[in-house]
Amino acid sequence: MNYLVGLTGGIGSGKSTVADMFATLGVRIIDTDLISHQLTQADGAAIPALRDAFGPQVVDVHGALDRGKMREIVFNDPAKKKTLESILHPLIFAETRLQAASPTQAPYSLVVVPLLFESGRYADWLQRVITVDCPEKSQIARTMRRSNLDEPAVRAIMAQQLSRDERLALSDEVILNNGSLDDLKAQIVGMHLRLSKLANESD
Repeated sequence: MNYLVGLTGGIGSGKSTVADMFATLGVRIIDTDLISHQLTQADGAAIPALRDAFGPQVVDVHGALDRGKMREIVFNDPAKKKTLESILHPLIFAETRLQAASPTQAPYSLVVVPLLFESGRYADWLQRVITVDCPEKSQIARTMRRSNLDEPAVRAIMAQQLSRDERLALSDEVILNNGSLDDLKAQIVGMHLRLSKLANESD
């Protein structure tokens, strides 16, 4: 069986940067955000169920999910958000498992899941879980810069995620993303060596 390591972290923590660094070390990356986009692109596997549940207005002229429209619908409606998750999450998990089961020459696979602990699906299936951690003010600043959101909007998103302390308590490994890129890379190289050894010993 492939050795599977989860990667998670709050919004704006730097998960994509960390995953890219692991990729340069020869690790296979399975990105659930990318899978979600594939499922909701034109003629994606999730589109028929989304159209049935939310109506034709959530599908754009190309046949893909209109993400802006869907955000408007679910943002302040917990029931509709739950409906969206009940459609997407099982499909994402099934595709993730499919990709993880395929053969690889990589020492292990890194499964990137933003809401890993919140979803309740992944933790028992993975051998280790890494959390990318940084101070809240850094999360907010990065997300505002990247997503063109104001601070109250970013805080509203963060409020729907586990707290920093809860996430850290559930993790096996922590990468601190509160310094330079060189510092980040040094942490990742060290962790990669340890994870490669663990993966090798598990065979």
